[in-house]
Amino acid sequence: MRPLHARYPFFAAAREAVESADVAIAALIADDAPAVERGVERVERALMEGTVEPDDPYAWDTQEELLSYPISRILVSLIETPAAVDKYARAEADTAYERMVDDFGSTDDGIEGEARASFDEVLREFDLDGSVRAERQTSRHRAPDHYWVDVGPYLTYSDPSWGDEWRLVNRVLADGAVRIAREELYSILREATRRRVSEGLPFAVRGSDAGDQLAAALDPHVQRIRNLLSDRGAINVVYADSVESDRFPPCITALLDRAQDGESLPNEAAFSLAAFLVGVGLDPEEIGSVVGEANAEALEDRATVLADSSGTQFAPPSCETMQAYDLCVNRDDRCDTIAHPMAYYETAMNDAD
Repeated sequence: MRPLHARYPFFAAAREAVESADVAIAALIADDAPAVERGVERVERALMEGTVEPDDPYAWDTQEELLSYPISRILVSLIETPAAVDKYARAEADTAYERMVDDFGSTDDGIEGEARASFDEVLREFDLDGSVRAERQTSRHRAPDHYWVDVGPYLTYSDPSWGDEWRLVNRVLADGAVRIAREELYSILREATRRRVSEGLPFAVRGSDAGDQLAAALDPHVQRIRNLLSDRGAINVVYADSVESDRFPPCITALLDRAQDGESLPNEAAFSLAAFLVGVGLDPEEIGSVVGEANAEALEDRATVLADSSGTQFAPPSCETMQAYDLCVNRDDRCDTIAHPMAYYETAMNDAD
């Protein structure tokens, strides 16, 4: 394993290094090895601070840093919310972007240079080496200010939502290539990184004996991250303007009945119920009155940190996860057609119209 692999763990060579290493990820997780601790930190910092840089850059060796990446992907998959996946991928990409810019401008030829990626190396990683050409410079002693990027890759990795200047009609186009500034090319590399990291996330961890064991071993970390996340702002949409409890999926109805009967809900159940009720449009104070006196304060507090004007950052767990938590009960015919409690409610509301 090279320092470069740890610095850019999404590189194909880094993945190959992990696969060829005489280290089993499952064994590391079972032993709660240092790479697991670093993986947890990686996810926490990504979701809380938008970076995957370690708090202490000298706390982890090359192997621990590299192996923390596949572990972090397992953790993000177990958290099971699109918001977390998106935020994690963006944090990995933003961190890589900062490292690339630093590496491309470095003249360090010492040992530390072994961890640095060259400009040409990054282009090759994303199959862009044949699609990007530097504009001729008057000086050979500095990086080109502009590049020509083939139209195909430009359209693939750029987004008009970044600003009008990214629209093709506002670009200089010649011989099938688009002229862009060096900093803009770096933005394209950041987007390519984000997509590489996002690819395959989230993936199903549970469903086999080995996967269930991984999930069980990581569950304390997953719950801790979820609790941290619930202290952050919300970004998902509210699904309905009015709330009709008779359209709730059976699993949520059962949780609501348990809460109203005065049962103290365990963490997974409380999170699932609060996230669902916020997601369908209930205000925190409304939730307190709906769930019954015994759970009013706890669920209202949880809903308060989940909700804002745009809804909930953390959708309730999927049907698969609800099953793993033994919260999937009283299934009906509609349950066989959907994969998420929110989809059940949305479908039921649409059918009622």
